[in-house]
Amino acid sequence: MRELFTCIKEYLEQGEDVVLVTIVSSSGSTPRGMGAKMLVTKEGRVLGTIGGGQVEHVSEQAALSVLAKKQSQLSYYQLKQNEIQDLGMICGGDVTVYEKYIASTDESFLKLCTEIEELYEERGRGWLAVETKKGSRGEMRLLNKQEELAAYEGYYIEEIKASERVYIFGGGHVSQALVPVLSPLDFSCIVLDDREEFTQKELFPSAAETILIDQEAPLGKVQIQADDYVVIMTRGHKDDQRVLAEALRTRARYIGVIGSRKKKAGVFARLQEMGFTEESLARITTPIGLDIGAKTPAEIAISIAGQLIQERYRM
Repeated sequence: MRELFTCIKEYLEQGEDVVLVTIVSSSGSTPRGMGAKMLVTKEGRVLGTIGGGQVEHVSEQAALSVLAKKQSQLSYYQLKQNEIQDLGMICGGDVTVYEKYIASTDESFLKLCTEIEELYEERGRGWLAVETKKGSRGEMRLLNKQEELAAYEGYYIEEIKASERVYIFGGGHVSQALVPVLSPLDFSCIVLDDREEFTQKELFPSAAETILIDQEAPLGKVQIQADDYVVIMTRGHKDDQRVLAEALRTRARYIGVIGSRKKKAGVFARLQEMGFTEESLARITTPIGLDIGAKTPAEIAISIAGQLIQERYRM
């Protein structure tokens, strides 16, 4: 979402009109659900996706027509079984797509883009309300209070919040494989290590931040919040234990540690000696990652990413 509105702002500031395509409702099995977006300019789709395939192709052509007419519209697509088979697809359903025309002179939309950027910078929470009624002007508003939502009946509403932060302790091979997997999934990665050579930005170009820490006080000034994830893959059991002891004193939503079940038993025993209860230790996921038989750093990174996605959508 952040990258999309930043990109829109850049096009508008360059004097170019654009169309923002959004799936505002869907039923059945479709490639992407509500909220999926793509940006279309005179060159065609430049960012985002609403699922690819024929629906995206047709929506892109419709967006180019909207760009020419300078008028937003709602489009309805019904994916029938025979059409799906003809396209080589295995999913189907009904999709409503809103193609919003945005003129380069639209100062209110430029202001909206700035407000959304500020919300991300401040790690706040808001809701984007999009007027999609037939014949509407496609008004968009950023709401900052959840109680305001009731006043926008008939609008498509989507929550906006900053990327979830993943604190990765240890900058070794698995971390180097994990960060580039998590970053496109809208996880903001912070890599922490007590070895300077493993906090070099060149090792983690897509990380939000790298931090050199004190081995004896690994969290230092880091403030881990209730929505944050902690991934522990340091170079040794003692370092893991130090990080775990501090992480358990935070409200982190997820704490995962790489390693074997044998390692788990030893670390847990020492944590219990430090006074941590069974209830506290139950917050720890170890061995980390989904059980997909991963062996290599790249495979382990995929298994961890899968588990974090699973946690993200856990009800």
